[in-house]
Amino acid sequence: MQIVIYITIFLISAIVFLFVGYTVRKKTAESKIESAEKEAQRILENANKEAENAKKAEIVKAKEEIIKARNDLEEEIRERRSDVQQQEKRLIKKEENLDQKIYKAEQREKNLDVRENEIEDAKIEVQKLKDSQLDELERIARLSVEDAKKELLKNVDEKLTSEKAERIRKMEDDIKEKSDDSARKIITYAIQKCAADHTAESTVSIVSLPNDDMKGRIIGREGRNIKALETLTGVDFIIDDTPESVVISGFDPLRREVARIALQKLIDDGRIHPAKIEEMVEKAKEELARTIKEEGERASMETGVMNLHPDVINLLGKLKFRTSYGQNVLMHSIEVSNLARIMADELGLDPKLAARAGLLHDIGKALDHDMEGTHVEIGVEILKKYKENEKVVNAVEAHHGDVEGITPEAFLVQAADAISASRPGARRETLEAYIKRLEQLESIADSFEGVEKSYAIQAGREIRIIVTPEKVSDDETVVMARNIAQRVEDEMGYPGQIKINVIREKRVVDYAK
Repeated sequence: MQIVIYITIFLISAIVFLFVGYTVRKKTAESKIESAEKEAQRILENANKEAENAKKAEIVKAKEEIIKARNDLEEEIRERRSDVQQQEKRLIKKEENLDQKIYKAEQREKNLDVRENEIEDAKIEVQKLKDSQLDELERIARLSVEDAKKELLKNVDEKLTSEKAERIRKMEDDIKEKSDDSARKIITYAIQKCAADHTAESTVSIVSLPNDDMKGRIIGREGRNIKALETLTGVDFIIDDTPESVVISGFDPLRREVARIALQKLIDDGRIHPAKIEEMVEKAKEELARTIKEEGERASMETGVMNLHPDVINLLGKLKFRTSYGQNVLMHSIEVSNLARIMADELGLDPKLAARAGLLHDIGKALDHDMEGTHVEIGVEILKKYKENEKVVNAVEAHHGDVEGITPEAFLVQAADAISASRPGARRETLEAYIKRLEQLESIADSFEGVEKSYAIQAGREIRIIVTPEKVSDDETVVMARNIAQRVEDEMGYPGQIKINVIREKRVVDYAK
């Protein structure tokens, strides 16, 4: 019985202890939870304070940037306002000059009207005097005007018959003596007819944008779009403050053209991301390949050179994007082909052979950036590879004098190449040489007595010289023009010819009051 009591007491004690322990643990947990909530509240308050401070700092920073931008804008407005005011002053001055010129023109017109009336009166007087003299002559000669004309013409015709025969014989002899000169003039005329346009290309291309917002889309997030474009095309994209335009820079004209076409397609499509960029670059390469083929075929058709290998036609098309001293190589090749063909035709040689050699003479320039050797060596190697005519290969190899030409057509290609490259405007010259030539030309003109001012115009192909009318007479202007031309020929080097234009003008102005 006592054991049962002990067990009961133990159980009761255990239950009491368990209850007490549970109660103590519960209070402890609640105390910890309350402490954690306080800590969380404190952290949240600190975070709110820090966020509020950061917000205030950003607002202050934004206000400073707005103030700076506003100051910059005001400064730009002031500068533009100053420019506008200067332009207004210039326009006012031009209007005043124009009014003066109009007034002078009106005065001149009035003077001309007076002179015209005087001339009409003089004509009437002369006609009256002429009629009276004719009447007097008819009375003295006892012949009418018509009878006198017939008699005079009869006598003149008899006297001129032998003289006409002598002149005809002399003209025939002169024609025989000048046949060589006539032939050269005909060839020169043919050369002038086939002069082609030349484009001066550079190492950059410019693509116009519909708006400046397109620049951000081209750059992309963290520059991923522009990096993809530069990686796939191998050129540099320059996006700066230039309004509504992107500059593509690169020394390889084919890569630059691919980049230009691809960027234009992306702008037209409107979707710009790396995957689309890759797709458009591939399409641009395909389009460029078609353009190269079409340009090669156009050159072949334009010059009448047929039966060219497709690879040779593609190489010709690539010359469209190749320049030499600023001269487009494909246009230069077409011009050389036409020049050689016309000269060969005039000289009774083979015009087809000359045209073919002229068109292909610079074919090596399509690959001289990719292969070892000069463009002549590369061109000869290419033409031999595609089994071109030996005479054509020789003309290409000899067009810079590396070997001796075996046909007359080879020398015609040399001459046509020199003519195309050296005529005025075909090739670029450096800015320094250009300015120096203009200054030297004006200096020669200014050194003559009586020259008031000289102006070199039309890229140095003409110089206009204003002389003082009190110091230089009309006859002296003729001598001065000849002397200046002689000095220019002796002291200067220049392509083509320079026109010497001496102007002597004396203006007299008076006013009717």
